[in-house]
Amino acid sequence: MELSLICVVALLGPLLAARRSWHLPLVLGELLAGVVIGKSLLNWVDSGNSTLTFLADIGFALMMFVSGTHVPIRDRTIRAAIGKGALRAVLVAVVAVAFGTGIALLLGSAKAPLYAVLIGSSSAALVLPILDSLAFKGPSVLELTAQVALADVAAIVALPRALAPSHARPKALGALAVAGCAVVVWWLLRHFEANGARQRVHHLSEERKFALELRIQLAILFALAGLAVFFSVSIMLAGFAFGLAVSAVGEPRRLARQLFALNDGFLGPVFFVWLGASIDLRQLAGHPEMIGLGLLLGVGAVVAHAAARLAGLPLAFATASAAQLGVPVAAATIGRSLGVLAPGEDSALLLGALVTILTTTAAASLAARRPPAGAAVPETSAS
Repeated sequence: MELSLICVVALLGPLLAARRSWHLPLVLGELLAGVVIGKSLLNWVDSGNSTLTFLADIGFALMMFVSGTHVPIRDRTIRAAIGKGALRAVLVAVVAVAFGTGIALLLGSAKAPLYAVLIGSSSAALVLPILDSLAFKGPSVLELTAQVALADVAAIVALPRALAPSHARPKALGALAVAGCAVVVWWLLRHFEANGARQRVHHLSEERKFALELRIQLAILFALAGLAVFFSVSIMLAGFAFGLAVSAVGEPRRLARQLFALNDGFLGPVFFVWLGASIDLRQLAGHPEMIGLGLLLGVGAVVAHAAARLAGLPLAFATASAAQLGVPVAAATIGRSLGVLAPGEDSALLLGALVTILTTTAAASLAARRPPAGAAVPETSAS
């Protein structure tokens, strides 16, 4: 029943996004639906249910994989955008360190490194689907894509050391192992593409309706995700790294359509509703100082990312790059398991992420109505 309920309430996403003049992304309605039926309000869905958690993890890994495939690595223009994206990511990181240190001093906390990583992080799993759903194109979009991807990877790598320095080395080795395996997968995919094996499998699969490419890709994705879990590394790294590997070789259009159906039609909405349901805003009521922490983290992230405007990124896109998802979720999950977070602090981290998501949605909607320089929205997507 819970899974059926999640699928039904997830329709709030398309319902809010259906009106083109609002320019709202799908994920907003799904997250809000999760908040309503989850811990914060009605408590109709148990986000701790092992089956739902398993499905949400699969959805998260698949969503990060799809996000990685959306990074146009083979496009020479994205290579030119990497330099600007890296510069802006560094600028945001510097501001994030200042904000994280200030928040820690203000609250008398010793978690300045954690706060800095959270404030400086971005979420390719959120930003890239929002850009896709609003049909943004142009140089600024490519530069933003590069910035978000770099910030996402950097935050994933830095999080273990910021959260629990004593566990940093094994997690760093685990991240290297996952990244190394993704490189091997890229080499193998390129080899099979060059010798025509991939094309032969494609034709056989299409002729016999075997869906072989989808089966193989999912097997590799889940193997990398399993490796990440074994090393206690976030599965977001496994999904995103594999997505980049596939993008570097070239994703077949048939496979892209199959993944779209699986991710956007089922597992993606399950993940976002589950995520909203896992946010316990009521827990914050018993720890009002954590409400302040969540708001400071969220506002700090928005301001830090808005600083990319100083490096030439349009303000709407700079603000939109503040969206956070995987890193706060990983920080809350790992922090709870290690017992390094104060009571209510895990919910504060998710509250901060929610603030960035709402701000990103507003910024993207504004940009869709008034496209900034270096970006364009097709007439069919404009109001």
